[in-house]
Amino acid sequence: MFYWSKDKTDLQKLQKRYCRLMKSAYNLAIKNKEKSDLLHEEANKILTEIKKIEHCS
Repeated sequence: MFYWSKDKTDLQKLQKRYCRLMKSAYNLAIKNKEKSDLLHEEANKILTEIKKIEHCS
């Protein structure tokens, strides 16, 4: 059995996680602003990590 797809890089994993967090924060903003803000803060931390990785590459 062959594994055709490549493993995702750390950058790709972070980008996907960032995207999921931002979507969740957006959808949650209508119902619960505080939780949305917490998700947004976490997404911003991930965004800084993404920028560090992109800058080093």
